[in-house]
Amino acid sequence: MKRKGLIFGALVAGAALVAGGALAQQVNIAIATGGTGGVYYPLGGGMANVLTKHVPGYAATARVTGGSVDNLKLIGSKQSEVALVMVDAALDALNGEDKFKGNKVDVRTLMVLYPNRMHVVTVEGRGIEKMSDLKGKRVSTGSPGSATEVMAFRVIEGAGLDKDKDMKRERLGVAESTNAIKDGKIDAYFWVGGLPTAAVTDLGASPGVKIKLIDHTEAVDAMNKKYGGIYTTGVIPAKTYPGQDKDNKITIVQNILVANASLPDKVAYDIVKTFIEKKDELIAVHGEAKAIELANQTPKHSPIPWHPGATKYFSDKGVKM
Repeated sequence: MKRKGLIFGALVAGAALVAGGALAQQVNIAIATGGTGGVYYPLGGGMANVLTKHVPGYAATARVTGGSVDNLKLIGSKQSEVALVMVDAALDALNGEDKFKGNKVDVRTLMVLYPNRMHVVTVEGRGIEKMSDLKGKRVSTGSPGSATEVMAFRVIEGAGLDKDKDMKRERLGVAESTNAIKDGKIDAYFWVGGLPTAAVTDLGASPGVKIKLIDHTEAVDAMNKKYGGIYTTGVIPAKTYPGQDKDNKITIVQNILVANASLPDKVAYDIVKTFIEKKDELIAVHGEAKAIELANQTPKHSPIPWHPGATKYFSDKGVKM
């Protein structure tokens, strides 16, 4: 995934003709997203299309990745200019903790996107009704390099379970987890994403399968006590997924769009301006983009320092940061 020779400060990778036949440097933007079964990938693809379409001289592409942890490493190494990530993973990267121990990332918030909802997914017949029933089960806690794995470990801990002793863990992405549960290879899986997530919808719609989503809000207080108050409680409403017949009480963390602190201010400004003002085109790609609101662009939703190019745009729009 490396792009050798990238002059990051200028984001130059060629020249493009602009009005009047003059040459202008093309700005290449790589957007780190996630796996194909989640929300990051289609939404990031929509963002790439919107940037390329509406900002002259910009060429943006979406990149399939393992998720937030991988994305933040790409931001740190300047192999991607922009990434979709979860706040908890970004905070670890900023502080050089957990999966980023000894490798701090100079990450900055561009904008708050939408709430990420933790799913604890199983199906009828596996003997799982509550979190404690995961003991002795085969459970996927998310793919390596994903923030699903980070948050899954915290939910498991917050619910009073031991991730290593109480279950047999697999490390699968959401699409792979869905296939594995259909095939009887696992009993449950964790997935943190938007609503609806395509792979979870696929599981619910599978013939002969009755999906079950496990409540886990009891973990939130312990999670916040240890990890700094960044989690909230919420609900996946009944009927969000085929066969889901009741509300599911869950934990939530915010998704944010981030960049390296060295991203030029004008580029950061252009990106934020475009996504706010062309929001309808992003909603057409995925409904979670409805949550991209000026009112949500506050430090309350992202404790990660804000990029000055982003704060300039929000200030121009009257948002107090």
